[in-house]
Amino acid sequence: MKTEPTNFGRWWIVVVYAVAMAWVESAVVFYLRSMIDRIEPYQPEPFPVIGGFAAVELPRELATLVMLFAVGLLAGRTWRARLGYAVLAFGVWDIFYYVFLKIICGWPHSLLDWDVLFLLPMPWWGPVIAPVLISALMIMWGTLASQFEQIHQPVLTDWRVWILNFAGVMLALYVFMADAIAAAHRGLDSIRAVLPVRFNWELFGVALALMAAPCMKIGWQFFVLERVKTANTNPTDKFGCTHSPKN
Repeated sequence: MKTEPTNFGRWWIVVVYAVAMAWVESAVVFYLRSMIDRIEPYQPEPFPVIGGFAAVELPRELATLVMLFAVGLLAGRTWRARLGYAVLAFGVWDIFYYVFLKIICGWPHSLLDWDVLFLLPMPWWGPVIAPVLISALMIMWGTLASQFEQIHQPVLTDWRVWILNFAGVMLALYVFMADAIAAAHRGLDSIRAVLPVRFNWELFGVALALMAAPCMKIGWQFFVLERVKTANTNPTDKFGCTHSPKN
């Protein structure tokens, strides 16, 4: 299995960029939540209608994702590496977003605090530790994919693994949006007023395991199969006996 040499210089640049983006994100969220008195998002009427904030906030979230994935496209040489760097940037950004919020305003108080994770296409609710676990998985896969990159290897070579990953993503999205989905038939106001009371840890655990499939696959390829191949190519009989012509 031929691979490109690792490039931790690029890795560090992407990480520093993502950390800087996390500070910008946490600062903006701090400003917005201070204006609407929602430093702690889990409270009645979590999305009060004030001015034109909603019309600005939704495109801002989308713009943040564009910026994170753009740095991945610029950093990588192949599509596997580009996707790896983009996923790495997202994972680092998400974790440091909570770190900086804790520094700025003292929230979250614990990893089990409820947070509004995203607003598109409807509010995602979950304890802070849930996106942190997903982000840690993204950092792991992004590092493996970008630093141990196979030459001329398409990013979707093992489609079975990616089907498992996609199923995990869909399941996680359902867990995050389950309460909003349940309230959808009552209209937008009901969706905005949702405050979840229980997080489905069982389904989330299954989703996390499914999402880990590409990470496990690439880790197996580069840290297990390569060692086996190296062991098999090394000479095992250094002191073999040879027959003498005199015998």
